[in-house]
Amino acid sequence: MTVEVAIEETQKQEVVVSQEEAKMVIENEVKVSEKPENEEKDENDQSKPALIEKSSSYREESNNLSDLKESERKALAELKSLLKEAILGNTLLQKPEEKKEKDDELLIWGVPLLPSKGTEGTDVILLKFLRAREFKVNETFEMLKKTLIWRENFNIGSILEEELGIDLENAAYMKGYDRENHPVCYNIFGVFSNQELYQKTFGSEEKREQFLRWRFQFMERGIKKLDFRPGGVTSILQVYDLKNCPGPSKKEIRNATFKAIGLLQDNYPELVAKNVSFFPCF
Repeated sequence: MTVEVAIEETQKQEVVVSQEEAKMVIENEVKVSEKPENEEKDENDQSKPALIEKSSSYREESNNLSDLKESERKALAELKSLLKEAILGNTLLQKPEEKKEKDDELLIWGVPLLPSKGTEGTDVILLKFLRAREFKVNETFEMLKKTLIWRENFNIGSILEEELGIDLENAAYMKGYDRENHPVCYNIFGVFSNQELYQKTFGSEEKREQFLRWRFQFMERGIKKLDFRPGGVTSILQVYDLKNCPGPSKKEIRNATFKAIGLLQDNYPELVAKNVSFFPCF
């Protein structure tokens, strides 16, 4: 069997492995350890990845203010000013008057958004939104505002405590860290070739909405592993194993996946360090 590995859509390599080895290719080449490098490091380990290397076109942006261009620092300051005005004016979430609460306690991923709260993570989070909109301040502010409204409407703040009643632990899981200490998330689409699991997950509109909620819950759990401080690891490496993935005739999984991707892109900006896709070609 031939295995095609695609990284960031900028690099592809092919290797031939046995069927038994195919499932292990990505894990063996991406994973370094079960703990971040700064917690566990074997100085005698001389192993190097044989298949997957960092894409030459990929560069994770710095979260240190000293590394920003003058125009980027200016955009960050303008965004913080807009945000402060909206938070103190209690207008950010656009709640009805009878439900309106003070916005100055607003958090996202455990980080307060009011600049005067003075945490290092606030700038890191705002820079992610700015980069998603190419440092266009007004567009960034609208994106952040829509994200906060979406999180409020979907009760994302309490999603980690929910029991969703679906068992998809084999469809996606976090395991280990890459060589730059990014937590690694594995997405195994082949599990949905099981018709019983497929119907339990995508068999109705209600079940597909539950799948989306599970996906957001899983993303929120992964974010708990990140460190929103300047110089910290603030993104996840995503690995997609497409072996035995249901074909294009399975429109339910395709539509649900596209919807999930769209919402993740809109509301979780710059939280993926890079994507690695694993294609078995017979």
